Amino acid sequence: MKKRLLALSLTAALAAGLLAGCGGGSAESKAPEESKAAEPAQSQAAEPAATGSVYWLNFKPELDDTLQELAKTYKEQKGVDVKVVTAASGTYSQTLNAEMDKSAPPTLFVIGNSAGVKDWKDYALDLTGTAIANELNTDAYNLYDETGKLVSIGYCYECYGIIVNPDLVEKAGHSMDEIKNFEGLKTVVEDIHARAGELGFDAFTSCDMDGSSSWRFTGHMANLEYYYEQEGTTWTECPPTLTGKYMENFKNLYDLCINNSLTAPNELATGGHDAAQEFKDGKAAFQVQGSWEYASYKDAVPNATMIPYYCGVEGEEKAGLNCGTENCWAINAKASPEDQQATMDFMVWLVTDPDASAKMVEQLGIMPYKGAAESTNGFLQDAAEYTADGCYVMNWATNYQPNVDAYRATLVAALNQYNADQSDANWEQVKTAFVDGWAVQYQEVNG
Repeated sequence: MKKRLLALSLTAALAAGLLAGCGGGSAESKAPEESKAAEPAQSQAAEPAATGSVYWLNFKPELDDTLQELAKTYKEQKGVDVKVVTAASGTYSQTLNAEMDKSAPPTLFVIGNSAGVKDWKDYALDLTGTAIANELNTDAYNLYDETGKLVSIGYCYECYGIIVNPDLVEKAGHSMDEIKNFEGLKTVVEDIHARAGELGFDAFTSCDMDGSSSWRFTGHMANLEYYYEQEGTTWTECPPTLTGKYMENFKNLYDLCINNSLTAPNELATGGHDAAQEFKDGKAAFQVQGSWEYASYKDAVPNATMIPYYCGVEGEEKAGLNCGTENCWAINAKASPEDQQATMDFMVWLVTDPDASAKMVEQLGIMPYKGAAESTNGFLQDAAEYTADGCYVMNWATNYQPNVDAYRATLVAALNQYNADQSDANWEQVKTAFVDGWAVQYQEVNG
């Protein structure tokens, strides 16, 4: 039975291994031409402003329904207009650029990594000492610029890895106890796939490489290579180059996924498969995903659990989950003081109001705020249990991907070529996109 953990305890368990940086994209992007800055208002008052309104450009598509409901509730309770626009999966950078160029830009947006800080710091109000910053219970997810300005603060943190339906594993004649490293995972996965017709379910859900799904591999799974390449250190800025030392480990897990799933590798490029529904319908025992799916999975697969990215690295029996966030709030420094104050008040309400915070936590898993509702997210509890057992946390080194959209697009193209023909030559193209592509995009951004 999973341990029942308080949100504060979970924060303490994970914070030491995390870097700030889910869903399906990145907050890294190029800022539009700056306009004249309004004077920032950093009042500590938690009461809503008499004037002003809120425009939240939401980063997480799966949160949209909840935010629309909360915006309506806030309007009814406080009389303040809250507009929520949700960027489509994988399009936040483009959407943010477009919206910031408009006459009424977002007052609340996401700066989720160091590249985003570099590009958008001039658009971010310094949150030091503000009402919302004072509600935090940890500093682990805050992002600062080179001057020490608090540019953005985490509003949730998450974990990702491989979600498993243990009931299907057992139905196939195996046990979760067999899966403690890549060798054990490979044995179970390949056996299930070989007997899929007999069992009535396969090993992995579809591994589509279209925009709605490719981030699970080019963003999340890629993290295993970056994490291990840190060699026990933690990146604090984007390195100009990669060695690719752990590319074979990435290949181990990637091959296992695409070759033992419901959809053949050569059919992945165009997408169109609902991997989440496949998992909920019991069509597959494994899915590459994250803690944000817990709310939608818990009823259909109540025993679902999450295991690490086992990939054949020595000592991986002590691996934990990939934990961190790229969901960090920033207030638009160019907005009017009235809109800044209205936005601040709304944020404080979201993390302190019992009903509002409970709805946020239900979708987000956990919020690092003193007054937020307790998390019931089972996948985050899995992460904490690994940590409590002495396993290492795999930090989100993937947040340092340079020029992220272009980098991932090149990687997707190479993986699609490899998926269609898994030759050594095509894998070399993947390695080139993965390693050399990093250096190319670093130069593109940094010169």
